[in-house]
Amino acid sequence: MFETPLTVVGHIVNDPQRRKVGDQEVIKFRVASNSRRRAGDGSWEAGNSLFITVNCWGKLVTGVGAALGKGAPVIAVGHVYTSEYEDRDGNRRSSLEMRATSVGPDLSRAIVRIEKPGYSGPDAEPAPPAGAGTTGDAVPTAVDDPVASDDGSAARGPLPLSA
Repeated sequence: MFETPLTVVGHIVNDPQRRKVGDQEVIKFRVASNSRRRAGDGSWEAGNSLFITVNCWGKLVTGVGAALGKGAPVIAVGHVYTSEYEDRDGNRRSSLEMRATSVGPDLSRAIVRIEKPGYSGPDAEPAPPAGAGTTGDAVPTAVDDPVASDDGSAARGPLPLSA
């Protein structure tokens, strides 16, 4: 089967919805990817927008459910397809959907810390022993580090994932 791979960079525009399909769980959410371009006078003007429904299965359900929510800047990678259906009035409709293979926070627009046994990251802190109250899944969380703001000054305080 031919599948169309796609990477979408954008923001989650609704609260992720988790449900069971048969004996599996799925979590789905909508991502808006908005472009913008420089006008002749140097200002920014809005470009086209893409809205896509992202479906996450398997291990993605746990990570996405624990770490991401409405407004979070994300990068989603997967295979895109068109879902066709009939609306309540009997009209034939279609929507663009993605079966995600990877989803994560966009680190150009958020600061996160990965919590996973065995991963020590850039800090030399040892990882907690396996089974010390963790599931083993990577869970991005906000960190309390100084961040340079647009004016070059440092801001301090916890940053949400949707920074």
